[in-house]
Amino acid sequence: MAEGLVLKFKGVGEKEYFAVNKALGLDQAAGTGNWPTGMIGHSAGASDDGNLVVCELWESRDAQGKFMQGRLGKALGEGGITATPEITWYHCVSDHRT
Repeated sequence: MAEGLVLKFKGVGEKEYFAVNKALGLDQAAGTGNWPTGMIGHSAGASDDGNLVVCELWESRDAQGKFMQGRLGKALGEGGITATPEITWYHCVSDHRT
């Protein structure tokens, strides 16, 4: 079963989010680009308090770790995100895929 990940970034908004995606070579609107191996799903948006929340489904925590070490860490810096997010992992008991 999949592993779920929720990242909450204080003081980060859409501008930084799209800058990180650009650095990764991802076009969220078109759904195109070099998506990471092992990622099942991704969504992001502003919480009620205006902070960025990213929710992802991964085949494994290891797959996400490889992405973080290989590409995401650098892209976060390029996108202007320097704060450490609040991270919550959960083991999925259901991961309906459409």
